[in-house]
Amino acid sequence: FFFVLVDRKRDEIVEREGEKFRENRIAMAAVDAPSNSYVIRPNYQNKFKSGVVQELIHSVLQEQLADKEYNSAEAQSWSLTISEAVREKLKELNWARYKFLVETVIGEQRGEGVKMASRCLWDSDTDSYAQDVFMNDSMFCVSAVFGVYYY
Repeated sequence: FFFVLVDRKRDEIVEREGEKFRENRIAMAAVDAPSNSYVIRPNYQNKFKSGVVQELIHSVLQEQLADKEYNSAEAQSWSLTISEAVREKLKELNWARYKFLVETVIGEQRGEGVKMASRCLWDSDTDSYAQDVFMNDSMFCVSAVFGVYYY
C-alpha cells in the first residue's frame, strides 16, 4: 500500500442542523498499486567486503588450528567445523540477499607446492570472494568464501 494525498489545503466549516463541524478535506486514500521496491544492487553498506571477510576467516583459522598437528583421520571433521564457524560469523554481518559458499581444504605440509583453483560465473559489481591461508610445520589450510548476491 502507498497513500495518495487528496484535496490538500481545503478546511471548511460546515453547518449541519445547527452544529458546527470542522471538516478536514485532507483525505488519505489507500491505493493498491505495485511499488518499485525490487533492489537490483546492494547499497555500499551491504556490499560484500573482501577485507572484512578475510579477517574473519583468519580469526577462525587461528582459533581452530593454532595448536593442532596434521592428522588425516580428523582433517575432514576440522574442515567441516571451520566452514561452519566461518558461515556462522558471516551470518552475524547481516548482509541481506547474499549467499555464501565456504570451501576449506586441509592438507599435510611436506614442502611440496599446492595450487588451488575455482571457477565461477558471477556479476563482478556485486559478487566477490575472500580467502586466507593457515600454515604450520605439519599442515596447511586454505579457506575461501564466495559471496554471491541473490537477485
